[in-house]
Amino acid sequence: MIVIADDITGAAEIAGIAFSKGQEVRLLCSHSVNCDSVAVNGITVIATDTRSTSEAEAVAETRHLVSPLFGEGDGGRLLFKKTDSALRGHVVAELTALMESTGYQRAVYLPANPTKGRVIKNGLYYINKVPIHETAFSYDPEFPAKTSVLKERFPDAEANGIIMPDAESMDDIRTIIGLYNDGKTLFAGAADLFSALLEMTPNDTPHLSSLNSHHSSLNSAIILCGSTQSKPLDWGIPIAPMPRDIYDGNEDISLWDTSAYKEKHSLILTMPYTHRTGKAAAVHLRTMMARKTKELITYHRPDHLIIEGGATAWATLQTLGWSQFQIVNQIAPGVVQMRAENGTYITLKPGSYPWGRKV
Repeated sequence: MIVIADDITGAAEIAGIAFSKGQEVRLLCSHSVNCDSVAVNGITVIATDTRSTSEAEAVAETRHLVSPLFGEGDGGRLLFKKTDSALRGHVVAELTALMESTGYQRAVYLPANPTKGRVIKNGLYYINKVPIHETAFSYDPEFPAKTSVLKERFPDAEANGIIMPDAESMDDIRTIIGLYNDGKTLFAGAADLFSALLEMTPNDTPHLSSLNSHHSSLNSAIILCGSTQSKPLDWGIPIAPMPRDIYDGNEDISLWDTSAYKEKHSLILTMPYTHRTGKAAAVHLRTMMARKTKELITYHRPDHLIIEGGATAWATLQTLGWSQFQIVNQIAPGVVQMRAENGTYITLKPGSYPWGRKV
């Protein structure tokens, strides 16, 4: 099975679910994908960054990615499209491009996550019984939820062969899969849909139990708090906050004092300010954190790299040039540990999750 996600934390969430159900899983960044890199057995999860691009760029990336994978003779490959459970992303445009490039005749789009209180009832999307347009998602800077009616949010879905059914429970999701699982329908949606689909799909791949012996030591670690909303961490590891000058736009990373890393070989990078907003500021902040991380890793590659936030994770891994990973552990829903080809363990944590125990 191939899974395509529009952000890297969504990809990691899906990979973690598959791993927990006994599948052999690989996670690839989209730029490193070719026919040879996609495993015949098990599950290959491909992370893109199309949610952060324009619609035209998202469509172009989607076509470029899947066309070689679903050419002549590849019709037996099963595809799943991971989408955000808060309706964000270029959903209709990407699904249409996928159908045109793969031969699927229709798509079932089911962003409901009943296990997390996110349901679709009478065509309306609710989060913990509150219509999504009445939640904080109405203030999303790129994909604000201005309506809870799916047909209003995606007015051209039906015309493009995209079905958006109700789902208030996992049983509803299983019923929907049973109705449309005909080999001609592309399933797209959130984690609960993928989990149910996996339960109903035979697993012929032996689980690699040796991967469970994951490395969890923080004796040598770099931790990136890639959100201005991060809470202070008291893990006995030195903390190096981003200087105000860099936060405000200066690109000279030599101003960032990370000398403690030379002695301890472990460090937490944080952003202690919150007064800048907007996409340009966000791009600058994650770029500076990625560049500083590369400088540290060039000096000494740690055993473990822990990254909070999908955008920060994507920027950092791109800067490092790391793009192929083996899943080794699901620490918690959405919090996944994987191993890069060079042996470094990487843990990805969504920005909205609390740190909790040491990962």
